[in-house]
Amino acid sequence: MSDVNTPDEASGTAAWHGRIEHVRGGALTGDTAQTSGMRRLEAISGRTVGSERLWMGRTHVAPATNSGDHHHGEAETAIYVVSGHPVLVFAEGDHEVRVETEPGDYVFVPPYVPHREENPSPDEEAVVVIARSTQEAIVINLPNLWPTPDPE
Repeated sequence: MSDVNTPDEASGTAAWHGRIEHVRGGALTGDTAQTSGMRRLEAISGRTVGSERLWMGRTHVAPATNSGDHHHGEAETAIYVVSGHPVLVFAEGDHEVRVETEPGDYVFVPPYVPHREENPSPDEEAVVVIARSTQEAIVINLPNLWPTPDPE
């Protein structure tokens, strides 16, 4: 009797017979949820490659531009700064907190945290790679970073 598992025994047949998907940088699609002031490009998602638990793409914020305030629902978001010096802004109590970044930095945005991206540079585009824990680009655009009081 052998102690070596066959592929079917170790992980199931489906895991051993999947395929790797390749999305070229020039093939990203802008046909995804958007927020004013930025351009979101989708690479990996349920729609593009059949992902079940992951969304990944790239965003661009033009020089001297801010995105609208938004959050990403239940999705955890990881950001990697490719170029530029984007600033991520969120509310803490009654004031705004500004996270200033540079190329090579990583940022984590928890689920449901309202935020916006700003690009203070007058001449350099800010580009970041984004990965989310959901397979679709959940984007909830908001009027501001603070909760709106419930009407009485």
